[in-house]
Amino acid sequence: MTAAARSYPAPDPAPHVSALTWVSVFIRMLAIQGSWNYETLLGNGVGFALEPALRRLPGGVHTDAFKAAMTRESAYFNAHPYLASVAVGALARAELSGVPPERIERFRTAICGPLGSVGDRLVWAGWLPLSSLVALVTFGLGARPLAVVLTFVLMYNVGHFGLRIWGLHVGWTRGLAVASALANPVLRNGPAYIARAAAALAGVAIPLAAARVVGRDGLLLDFVLAASALIAVALVRVHGRVEGWKLVLVLIALFALVSVIR
Repeated sequence: MTAAARSYPAPDPAPHVSALTWVSVFIRMLAIQGSWNYETLLGNGVGFALEPALRRLPGGVHTDAFKAAMTRESAYFNAHPYLASVAVGALARAELSGVPPERIERFRTAICGPLGSVGDRLVWAGWLPLSSLVALVTFGLGARPLAVVLTFVLMYNVGHFGLRIWGLHVGWTRGLAVASALANPVLRNGPAYIARAAAALAGVAIPLAAARVVGRDGLLLDFVLAASALIAVALVRVHGRVEGWKLVLVLIALFALVSVIR
């Protein structure tokens, strides 16, 4: 965590924002990447998500304060799209509490790196592969295709929505002092535990899925399992140079292709 991200005092008492406004902000956060571009990255999406809250500024949407806030919040911003909710909550509180613009801009700059690195390790390198492997286990146990897909969708989105909701809540609760929340044990140690769980599941999922794909052909099954063992050894040799989510998607695609061919 950067020193700049730690330097903010505790926030002032939070202004009132209706539940309907928060629902609107949350729904808009689901489309935070909808206007992604190489100039502002997530900036336009952050401004779009914050707009319902910024309507609560004194004087409403036709004031210079509202226009300045929208311009400021739509500027360059780069973070993981799910953990960007932390910034959205904190920035909403800062704008509605009248925090000076220069402090808000410093915060936006300081928080980008932590939100990006933590989110990438927790979601792309952790939760996504784990959810995929759980779905692969259900396939190997004989579940129907729809059940396999629903298993993945349900598990992944429980984590996905939960992370967004937590981020919005903690951002609003702590304001510009939210950086300390990123030291939460779940965020700090979670990726390592999830990676271990995914590795253990891979050892179960691949043989089960291979057995279901090749059927009762013992020779072919032995060949597939031997090939899987060699692939595992190769992955250990290139540790840190292969992204887990890409590997899992390749494995699922291969099993699906073989199933269709057979």
